[in-house]
Amino acid sequence: MRLPVRLSAPFLVLLLFCSAVAGASAQAAGTLSGRVVDPDGRPVAGARLLLVSGHTVAASARSAEDGRFLLAPPAEGTYILRAAAEGFRAAPVTVTVTASPSDLGTLPLQVSAIAEAVVVSAAQVEVPLATAASAVTVITGEELETRQYESVAEALRTVPGLTVATSGSRGSLTSVFPRGGESDYTLVIVDGVQANSFGGGFDFAHLPVSNIERIEIVRGPQSALYGANAIGSVVRIVTRRGGPARVNGSIEAGSFGTARLTAGASGAAGGVAWGVSGERLTSDGLNGSRTAAGDPVTNDHYARGSAGAAASWSSSRGASVRGDLRYAQDERGAPGPFGTDPGGTFSGINSQAFGTADRLLAGAGASLPIGSALKLHGTVTHARTDSTFTDVFNGHPSAFDTWSRRTAARLQGDRALTRALELSAGAELLRERGGSTFIVADGPQVPVERSLRGLFGEGRWNHAERLFVTAGIRLEQIVRERLAPDQAGLAARPELPQDSVLSANPRLAAAWHVRSGGGKFTRVRASTGTGIRAPDAFELAFTDNPSLRPERSRSVDAGLDHAFADGRVLLESTLFFNDFDDLIVAVGSFRESSRYRTDNISNARSHGLELAGTARGRAGRVDLQLRTAYTRLATRILAADRATAAPSPFMVGDRLLRRPAHQLSADLVAAIGPLQAFVRGGGRSAVRDVDPSWGTFGGMFDAPGYVSWDAGASVAFLSRARLIGRITNILDRRYEETLGYPAPGRGAFLGLRIASHD
Repeated sequence: MRLPVRLSAPFLVLLLFCSAVAGASAQAAGTLSGRVVDPDGRPVAGARLLLVSGHTVAASARSAEDGRFLLAPPAEGTYILRAAAEGFRAAPVTVTVTASPSDLGTLPLQVSAIAEAVVVSAAQVEVPLATAASAVTVITGEELETRQYESVAEALRTVPGLTVATSGSRGSLTSVFPRGGESDYTLVIVDGVQANSFGGGFDFAHLPVSNIERIEIVRGPQSALYGANAIGSVVRIVTRRGGPARVNGSIEAGSFGTARLTAGASGAAGGVAWGVSGERLTSDGLNGSRTAAGDPVTNDHYARGSAGAAASWSSSRGASVRGDLRYAQDERGAPGPFGTDPGGTFSGINSQAFGTADRLLAGAGASLPIGSALKLHGTVTHARTDSTFTDVFNGHPSAFDTWSRRTAARLQGDRALTRALELSAGAELLRERGGSTFIVADGPQVPVERSLRGLFGEGRWNHAERLFVTAGIRLEQIVRERLAPDQAGLAARPELPQDSVLSANPRLAAAWHVRSGGGKFTRVRASTGTGIRAPDAFELAFTDNPSLRPERSRSVDAGLDHAFADGRVLLESTLFFNDFDDLIVAVGSFRESSRYRTDNISNARSHGLELAGTARGRAGRVDLQLRTAYTRLATRILAADRATAAPSPFMVGDRLLRRPAHQLSADLVAAIGPLQAFVRGGGRSAVRDVDPSWGTFGGMFDAPGYVSWDAGASVAFLSRARLIGRITNILDRRYEETLGYPAPGRGAFLGLRIASHD
């Protein structure tokens, strides 16, 4: 990979700066040690220890098998120590760090519905979940394993505010709609690398859960942090590295010809932390079932494979370097929408069409403390996607290729001005290219090229560890390079000269701990911000508009979180309001609004309520956890700019497609000794959808709501092995998340999971 000069420049500056000032680092403060135990006094391995200064996580560590931990603070001073493990947490402890090592003794954990975690998606630095002012949900690796999820998309169904829609069985196109936004409004980050394709699109069907440490979901626009594509939400995946040495693997098989194999390992030695993972999944899908007309279903197979590696090194003075690499490949047949056919447009099973995709994500970064108050960070990332869709037209094979490339470099500095006030500022340069077989210039294929240059700043202030305020802004220049004309393609395109857009996206968030102590707390939070999404390759390639602008969103939300029953019950509620402006649509009859074929003239609005509840407790010898989530969503299509009507075929006031008014999920986990069991369910109300075969050209229809339940259990034996099993869609409901694409019926799966800890 050869970086353009303008992208590699920040790293040259970083290296020169580091060389000049490396010797100026202050002597490290004394270490903090201690031991984490559970309510019965037994040592807790893998507990997360966070040393917090103001908003920022100054140091973190995991406890060893004997519960012992060691933290290396960056400087002397007063900090807040937070400790937590799955289902447990300790009361925050104020500690004073001096030049000498200090042993804090025993930190007892108590049962808690509140899972403390490091969150890196809600601010420019790592912050504890307890002080994050945005609407954030964290799903841990332990939760993924206990509930036997196969993919990230399954886990996202439990997050309020997100609508997950899969077009069929395993591997089918899976879209996520955040708070009524479009399916390309979610920025996906895997180990610090943006994974979206050119223009923001992302298919969640192919994200495995193997060796994941946590998934962070931040709802609401985050373009002040990440720029374009973070217009509606951010899903950040952090894979496991470091901690006690661990080797794990699983094998399972079951209904629909499904088989899955996973393997992973992680550990640390000295200052080096590492992690590796791999997965292979195959499925026959609904092959062998029959359509309403009695025809057998074929070509519904799916296969995916992935492998990843991550490594980092940290010094005792806080300097670090890291590298990440991930490769994935998938293949899926495309039999077509063989389910509900409201318009009578389905022409039969397509036994020839299939798609393949290859994805590569790579990243490298370094951090360097300068004295005790300043820290520099630099990263370089690269993402590559290549996909091919093959079919037969007029008796001849035909292949349609699409591809996307993105390379980015980022330099950031963090400085603590006072104990209460911290600042971050930096710059990011990004260059992306996208193309397809259909994007040509009078014959030869041409790329659509774009560069983004962002300057950002953020301030974080807290008062008495009760009031936390974060304010930031990102100024971004989006430059689309000249695109050659095409008069012979599917739609005549004139030459599009270079175009530049300057965008400022601010964000303000605050959280106030009204009451805190003894496991109980009441927190009020609010945030507001804006987001942008630059046009994708197809929107640019088939327009005659030389200045097609980014789509934009404005959002306000307010929430109340309340923990009671000694922290065993947590209730979270959030009200949100979104405006979506400058949406790109075909102009059609709106000639009075625009003279172009496509333009930024469409608008929409959404508002709603998100509720979530978590409870932990014990009934006799059985440990119980209950989680629920509910979303009430109202969406509305507005009139086009300078008009009184909405773009065809919609009318003003129509609901946005595939956004349900009501959505609910619930799951219960029970554990006693070596046995774990879960029951989970979820569903949605009816939605507006389009003809499965012809889209909006075939008309719009109401797709009925559904509810589906799963259950599973696992039992440990031989100390390091666990037999796992689950039944999906227990009641064998016939339903479709996307109109025309049947979801699988009842399925049963059995497997073996092995994990070792040194």
